[in-house]
Amino acid sequence: MGSDYQNQIPVIDLSSSSLDKVRGSQEWDIASKKVKEACEDYGCFEVVYDKISKQVRAELFSLIRQLFMLPVETRKKNYNPKPYHGYAGQYPVVPIYEGFGIEDVSSYNSLEGFAEQLSWPHDHDQFCKTFSSMMKPLDELHGTIGKLILDSYGLGEKRNSIMPCKTLLRMMKYRAPQPGENSTGLFAHTDKPFCTLLCEDGVAALEVETKHGHWIQLSPSPNSFIFLVGDPLMAWSNGRLHAVKHRVIMNGDEDRYSIGAFLVPIEGTVIKPQKELIDECHPQILKEFDFMEYLTFSSSAEAKAMDSAKQVFAFAGNQIREKI
Repeated sequence: MGSDYQNQIPVIDLSSSSLDKVRGSQEWDIASKKVKEACEDYGCFEVVYDKISKQVRAELFSLIRQLFMLPVETRKKNYNPKPYHGYAGQYPVVPIYEGFGIEDVSSYNSLEGFAEQLSWPHDHDQFCKTFSSMMKPLDELHGTIGKLILDSYGLGEKRNSIMPCKTLLRMMKYRAPQPGENSTGLFAHTDKPFCTLLCEDGVAALEVETKHGHWIQLSPSPNSFIFLVGDPLMAWSNGRLHAVKHRVIMNGDEDRYSIGAFLVPIEGTVIKPQKELIDECHPQILKEFDFMEYLTFSSSAEAKAMDSAKQVFAFAGNQIREKI
């Protein structure tokens, strides 16, 4: 089934010309309220951001297209034992999807390690510089959104970040389906990292589900990203923020390429609801849980047999479960 509506998620301008970066300013407080409302009501929003030029985007997607042209045996060298961190593809249930992963992509050494892992490209320096030029402003955007969320709940007085995280970069390709082939690029799911910023190449296929069960197809502008609330951020907020379910449905004859910057809590991080966000109207909905244990659980056969949005409740709900 296709989407019911189009382009009906909030659009928030966080470009340098529209947002006073001084916390506590009127512009900041207005943006903070907008981010909170969007994350509570939709679990996502389109963020306009001007610190990454069209030229850098074009260079990135050119490199990504070259990356997916490598032989399958070479692509599979992008191995990482952590769930969702390495190469994924060649799945019969979603034959049109492939993806690469770079853990801790904000580190220049991680970019070099990825290029060396695949023995690609010949000019490692150019590859690393291009991706690094995108990651610094993306990390800044993640940081700004985190501060806006903190301040929206009155939690930012002594805090500059919600929790320590590293950025996992995933580069994804959704091949145009052949006649009669399943058009699903990714099944409906909630994200397991803390939160996500998505950048796409202009081929609209991403859909998000509203709280009322309607699917919205997104078509962000060339200067925009899509911000998505993940399960851990929902748990941190004690359910105030909505972990949005989303999917990719391909139509037409163009391949789709996208980049996802996922904030991943560092190993050993315990996700727990903030005590300030627990009260009589908002009782605690989840126990504290270890992030990496949850990430491992989410990729298990047990978890994959259930609705993605229910996995975190099965793992950290009221029922006591043995540790993995």
